[in-house]
Amino acid sequence: MARAATPAITALLTAEAPHEVLRYHHDPQNESYGEEAVNELARVDGVDPEQVFKTLVIALPKGLGVAVLPVPAQLSLKAAAAALGVPKATMADRAAAERATGYVVGGISPFGQRKKLPTVVDRSALRWDRILCSAGKRGWDVAVHPQDLIRLTDAVIADIRAPD
Repeated sequence: MARAATPAITALLTAEAPHEVLRYHHDPQNESYGEEAVNELARVDGVDPEQVFKTLVIALPKGLGVAVLPVPAQLSLKAAAAALGVPKATMADRAAAERATGYVVGGISPFGQRKKLPTVVDRSALRWDRILCSAGKRGWDVAVHPQDLIRLTDAVIADIRAPD
C-alpha cells in the first residue's frame, strides 16, 4: 500500500474504514481552525456546521485525553473528565498536545495519533450519517461514519458540551 498523506488517513485505510478526504483553503494567518473548517466546508452540499467536529487534547490527572465535539460547541471539561472516569480535566499545553499526537494544533486528528489517548466523543455525533474531523493536516478534513470514529479510537460517548 502506498504511504498515505497523513497518519490519520493511513489509520483509516489500514482499518478499511470508509472515508472521504475533504480539502479546503487554510489561511496560515487564521488561528480559528475550527471556524475556518466550518466556513469552508459549509460550502460543500449538505454539510451542517454541527457535523464538523474538533479534536481537543485535554490534560488529565495522569496523562492526556481527547475530546471530540462539534466546532460550534464549547467543551465542558467537567463532563469530559467524568466521561473518562477522572475527577478533573484542563486544556492541555499546546506543546504536550503536539508531542503526544504527532500533529500540529489545528490539524490534530482523532485518528493515527502517535500515542493512543483516552477519547470521548460528544453524543451528538450519533445524529449524523457522517461527521467531519481533522485528517491530520490543517486544511484537510475526513468524513467518516460516527461509529467508525468511536470504534477506531475506542471512544466513550457522552454529553460533553458546556451549557449554552
